[in-house]
Amino acid sequence: MAILDRHKIIEKNATLLLVLSFLVVSIGGIVQITPLFYLENTIEEVEGVRPYTPLELTGRDIYVREGCYVCHSQMIRPMRDEVERYGHYSLAAESMYDHPFQWGSKRTGPDLARVGGRYSDEWHIDHLRDPQSVVPESIMPKYAFLLDRVIRPDHIADRVRADRMVGVPYDDAMVQNAAADFRTQADLFGDAAGLQERYPGAQLRNFDRQPQLTEMDALIAYLQVLGTMVDFSTFEPDPNR
Repeated sequence: MAILDRHKIIEKNATLLLVLSFLVVSIGGIVQITPLFYLENTIEEVEGVRPYTPLELTGRDIYVREGCYVCHSQMIRPMRDEVERYGHYSLAAESMYDHPFQWGSKRTGPDLARVGGRYSDEWHIDHLRDPQSVVPESIMPKYAFLLDRVIRPDHIADRVRADRMVGVPYDDAMVQNAAADFRTQADLFGDAAGLQERYPGAQLRNFDRQPQLTEMDALIAYLQVLGTMVDFSTFEPDPNR
């Protein structure tokens, strides 16, 4: 009873309760965070993972802007039903250049971590233009307007530079060629070889099948790269990590 009486003192004193709660949370946070300062790397680097191209990065921004993450996660858990449906479980390294990452658990629609290459560009165009024409039971809204929104690389160098500031390994050549790489990936005019040297495995083509460069191009370029950077036929996880 004496212990309960003392606890009542804390419950009745809002300031004391706040101070003690802060101390408990602080101790818990320190215990979790401190070990990270003594690790050289918290993410196992995986061969093939690279920063997004300028066009893919723009598509990712459109994906976030339109709230696609609200209904689609990008995190396949290491459970049998997940792996059989979506493919290899997600690796932390696959999201190491995402700010913010698109993990989650809300799935009104399917997980998109491995959607790259699963469908053709034409399928994505039809699906984004009129989802119900492809999946009749879909409740996804229409995004046909993306075909009409022409985009230009006016600020893409700044966008790439901003990601470099938070740790994404964009080098000087990537920043200097950001605008050119942005155009080249979708219209094939320019230094295509240089683009693929800077971004190995980058897909080059007219994604939306229109002469102008649109938001649809960028979004499909982003979707088509998801889950394609790592060769899982040869990937072996490090047992020591």
